[in-house]
Amino acid sequence: MVDLKFIRRFCAVFALTILAACGVPQDTSAPATQNEIDQLSTGILALGPNVDPAEAARAARIAFSYSKQLAVEYQITDPPLIHNMKVNSGTKPRGLCWHWADDLEARLAQENFQTLDLHRAIANADRPLFIEHSTAILSPKGSTMANGMIVDPWRYGGKLYWGKTTEDKRYTWYPRAKVFEWKRNGKRGSLRSLAAS
Repeated sequence: MVDLKFIRRFCAVFALTILAACGVPQDTSAPATQNEIDQLSTGILALGPNVDPAEAARAARIAFSYSKQLAVEYQITDPPLIHNMKVNSGTKPRGLCWHWADDLEARLAQENFQTLDLHRAIANADRPLFIEHSTAILSPKGSTMANGMIVDPWRYGGKLYWGKTTEDKRYTWYPRAKVFEWKRNGKRGSLRSLAAS
């Protein structure tokens, strides 16, 4: 008997692989411009009235510079999905989305921000034909990740993507702890309703 679910998944993965192979990796060798850093800093500052301008500037500078450093350490030469296959096959050391998120979050946490909180989020956990994706998010102290700013170096292979959590047109983000809870409970119920609780 033909397993249609397997065939659909295989076709989806095959199509994604072909699309990723056609993609051009971002140039991670050029440092971020001061204008790019300033734009992110302004975006973080605009998240709330109590965000310290010096902390927003420092977070923005680190998000860009550390993403570049990680791209070198991870030996990024391909688009993200191709690099993922190389990591999973053992030919590259690191560079899966959760590696980027773990490492960037750890680096930002070293700053001991007083007016910013760090969050971890996962997208696509409830979409079987899509690859799960992890990221780090900055928000004003005491606020939720929904009021935050995504800092995602994986999406463009080392070139930092940033934007408001609720304005991301590519991913719907859920708190990592809620996704893990949902998985531990056998994926019962809607992840969307769990995330809202």
